[in-house]
Amino acid sequence: MGLMGVQDNGNIGEMGLSGVSLGSKNKYKRMNSEMKEDEDHHQKEDRRSSIKRYVFACAVFASLNSVLLGYDVGVMSGAIIFIQEDLKITEVQEEVLIGILSFVSLLGSLAGGKTSDVIGRKWTMALAAVVFQIGAGIMTLAPSFKVLMIGRLLAGVGIGFGVMIAPVYIAEISPTISRGSFTSFPEIFINLGILLGYVSNYVFSGLSAHINWRIMLAVGILPSVFIGFALFIIPESPRWLVMQNRVDEARSVLLKTIENENEVEERLAEIQEAAGNSNAEKDEEKAVWREMLSPSPALRQMLITGFGIQCFQQMTGIDATVYYSPEIFKDAGIDGKSKLLAATVAVGATKTAFILVAILLIDKLGRKPLLYVSTIGMTVCLFSLGFALSVLGKGQIGIALAILSVCGNVAFFSIGIGPVCWVLTSEIFPLRLRAQAAALGAVGNRICSGLIAMSFLSVSQAISVGGTFFIFSAISALSVAFVYKQVPETKGKSLEQIELLFQNGHEWQGSEVELGDVEHLVQKE
Repeated sequence: MGLMGVQDNGNIGEMGLSGVSLGSKNKYKRMNSEMKEDEDHHQKEDRRSSIKRYVFACAVFASLNSVLLGYDVGVMSGAIIFIQEDLKITEVQEEVLIGILSFVSLLGSLAGGKTSDVIGRKWTMALAAVVFQIGAGIMTLAPSFKVLMIGRLLAGVGIGFGVMIAPVYIAEISPTISRGSFTSFPEIFINLGILLGYVSNYVFSGLSAHINWRIMLAVGILPSVFIGFALFIIPESPRWLVMQNRVDEARSVLLKTIENENEVEERLAEIQEAAGNSNAEKDEEKAVWREMLSPSPALRQMLITGFGIQCFQQMTGIDATVYYSPEIFKDAGIDGKSKLLAATVAVGATKTAFILVAILLIDKLGRKPLLYVSTIGMTVCLFSLGFALSVLGKGQIGIALAILSVCGNVAFFSIGIGPVCWVLTSEIFPLRLRAQAAALGAVGNRICSGLIAMSFLSVSQAISVGGTFFIFSAISALSVAFVYKQVPETKGKSLEQIELLFQNGHEWQGSEVELGDVEHLVQKE
């Protein structure tokens, strides 16, 4: 019995030991797997944040050229007052000097499409900076109106290159989920440039009229110096690399910009297919420009959407509001140069602040809801500005409504059509046509900008400043209808999927998420 008891005890002991042992093994397995999961989770989080930082840095550096355009727009609104005083230029020369930049920059944008296909997106940005620097240098030292115009022409070409290539580059390098936000960066930097231009006006306006405008223009050279450093950091666009058959280099860039490594191969295959279609059919296929001149139904839709949204962005008079804000406020009844320049700083600050709202919402709400809010808001603000200037006159209420309407107009512009128009034109075109079709959109933008900038003073004299803003309000109302009819929702789709959207015709109009649906979804979340 004792022996049996011992055996029993022994068995119990063994069972007990084995039980403990098994339990602890399971426990250790669980702990190990939990630790491994934690490690994987931390690694994923680290990879996600490092990718975000990397793409963020690329988007910032690629957008530096846009500061040049913004700075030029902002600084000219104040510098022109002193250029007029120093070089004794006429009102027609003033309009030509301001408006010519837009027309010349379209040459840069047109050339930029071809150049970026030949030398790459990255080196086109470098070329833009160099050409602008030379132009800005000539303007700073200009002894006469003629020399000032030569500098302005060169600066315009540089700006045209930069404005066209930055959104294309950023769209091609950004992950799908945050492409809208990153592609909005050039518009933020344009706004930042405008604000810096206004501040520069205000800071240097106290100097003599012979020196102050030269310093104002010279400060514009600084951002392009940083672009030189940026070129050592940012990679080439993976889509351009695939077009050049440099697939391994493209893969290594995608690995730095996409979180999920499986998705890298998927995306690379999509890009190769998109590029391969054009490479394989190159002999039969028409040249890019011939294809755009006699487009397929899908491409025609893309061109109408891209070109149309770019034209509406400028035809609603944003450049007139920014370039001539001192004139508008003078017409409303504000006196004194420093008061006028201070009021324009408020406009610049509003424009820059509200672009940040667009960045936060563009990948959450989508492109189309922001366009609706923007175009409807601008229509109301432009109408109320026309009303303030035409009906209320130069009293305190008129001044207050004019300032509020100008600030409201630039705020609504910055929330939607300002950044979204560049995002759309860099998203909707197929890879083989993207750079040159986006360049065509930029040309539409620059032509409309030039026409508005060069005709604003003349039209205002003919029908009054208030009357001119009633016209802008009517154009803005048309843009609401255009957005409804022609613009698809591209949020959350890869560039290759967006191309299919247009090939399926107008199916998006029935299936897309409209503004009401978005609000409902946001409330549900």
